[in-house]
Amino acid sequence: MPFIITDPCIDTKDTACVDVCPVDCIHPRKDEPEFEQTRMLYIHPEECIDCGACVPACPVAAIYDSVDSTPASQKDLIDANFIYRNGDPATIAQAEAIVKAHADSNPDLMAIPGPERAAAHNR
Repeated sequence: MPFIITDPCIDTKDTACVDVCPVDCIHPRKDEPEFEQTRMLYIHPEECIDCGACVPACPVAAIYDSVDSTPASQKDLIDANFIYRNGDPATIAQAEAIVKAHADSNPDLMAIPGPERAAAHNR
């Protein structure tokens, strides 16, 4: 599986990563109707070419380069990235349900602003 977007993106949705992606595999973009419906961005695992351009572009350090490098506290969001398909209401709902469950089970962490949340996982 390619790169994974994790919880610092929840309720942040900074699209700097979208702007640098050479294959347009990060969704939803601001110009897509799903953007307003979702709490975070997702990387399509079959479209991602593992170039890594998104990692330094992400201002909240939400993107990991592999399943193995994704922190244990973020592992549930791997499935959300794997499931999400732009334009498919069923997969969007499934991915968003995973995100909601993650956020609901980590209220203290989610109270931390996105830009600071990645560092909080290492405490």
